[in-house]
Amino acid sequence: MTSSSVFRPARLLGGALLCAGLCGCGAPPKAARHLDPQLPWFADNRERIDALLDKHAGAAQPRPVAVFDWDNTVIKNDVGDITIFWMLRNDQVLQPPDRNWAVTSPFLTGAAQQALSLACGPLAEPGQPLPTAQPQGLACADEIMAVYGKAATGAGAPAFAGWNHRTMEPAYAWNVALHAGHTPAEIKGFAAAAIAEALKVEVGAVQSVGSRADTNAYVRIYEPIRDLIGALQADRFEVWVLSASAQPVVEAFAAQVGVPAERVIGIRAIVGADGKLTRALEGCGAVADGANTLITYVDGKRCWMNKVIFGVQGAAAAAVQTDPAKRPVFAAGDSNTDVAFLQDATGLKLVLNRHKSELMCNAYHNVGGNWLINPMFIAPQAKQADNYPCSASACTDATGAGVACKDERGGPIPDQPDTVF
Repeated sequence: MTSSSVFRPARLLGGALLCAGLCGCGAPPKAARHLDPQLPWFADNRERIDALLDKHAGAAQPRPVAVFDWDNTVIKNDVGDITIFWMLRNDQVLQPPDRNWAVTSPFLTGAAQQALSLACGPLAEPGQPLPTAQPQGLACADEIMAVYGKAATGAGAPAFAGWNHRTMEPAYAWNVALHAGHTPAEIKGFAAAAIAEALKVEVGAVQSVGSRADTNAYVRIYEPIRDLIGALQADRFEVWVLSASAQPVVEAFAAQVGVPAERVIGIRAIVGADGKLTRALEGCGAVADGANTLITYVDGKRCWMNKVIFGVQGAAAAAVQTDPAKRPVFAAGDSNTDVAFLQDATGLKLVLNRHKSELMCNAYHNVGGNWLINPMFIAPQAKQADNYPCSASACTDATGAGVACKDERGGPIPDQPDTVF
């Protein structure tokens, strides 16, 4: 040490080690918790996530935000599916007003309305439970399952028409419409019962719904994702769930990974003066309540994220936010419905590979160098033999047509091989 050097000891201030002079300190802050090294992650994904946690350790306000899709991202399979299957097996779907199925969706085709009326109309009075678990109601259950699961009638006619494919998936919205007439607490209770059953049965289990005996019966929480959520929360991240399943249904499950109801964003049905759910949905951006043309789906997920998490009001909620403080640091998803909010993440964008072409084109193109790809943690997909046709038709426009993909910077995406499986 020269005579001009001054030694100043390290001191603690606000829980952080501060170094002065030439004490030899200066190591960057470490996260309070890293990912469990015993849990499986692909390649260097764990290390990159741990580095992100370190980067934001001790960050000043506002707290960094992490946003997760739910179905097939936090859990294996779909909680919205499991819940509606439970409702059909327990006679909890109610006959629509005047037995008129047209009120359940503005996109329901005449063929679907007629098929549902024929199969379900004679079975119950308006507002009363349909006996979908009873022998006389199996045809009704089958028709509901066809419309929901295949977007077609039992006879094969299209069930929905005329929607914006960037803001709406009519089958998802229709699932929520089938909750109408129950209170949010009742739906949350149905979901809890369905989840408890689905967690108990073995992986791969199936069940009978209507006359079908091959309907999925199980769900599982991905343990690496549960651990990731816990690490993010330990390191001061504000963790949110953004799902295209119904709000009370996701609330019932998110609590099991430590995400409270107030940080869940699902499809939100308007509650009537009687305390019961209606078939009208809350709007976002320029879409008014009850218009039923936008849900938490693709660009609609961006709108709801901006509105609820970052407080962006009006039409501006539908736009990409230029202020980094109004964007998530971390995002995770598995499907094309997640691509918009994943593009908006400023830190890491985690993708579980289910061969969803628009999402995988963006992830493999990796324009910002911050996309992470991981196989599914349960029953991962095999390698896709052909390249994703990103330059031609892998993405979808508002009409549902296949179009060339663009990355989050607006640039073209060339075709991409599948390499993480």
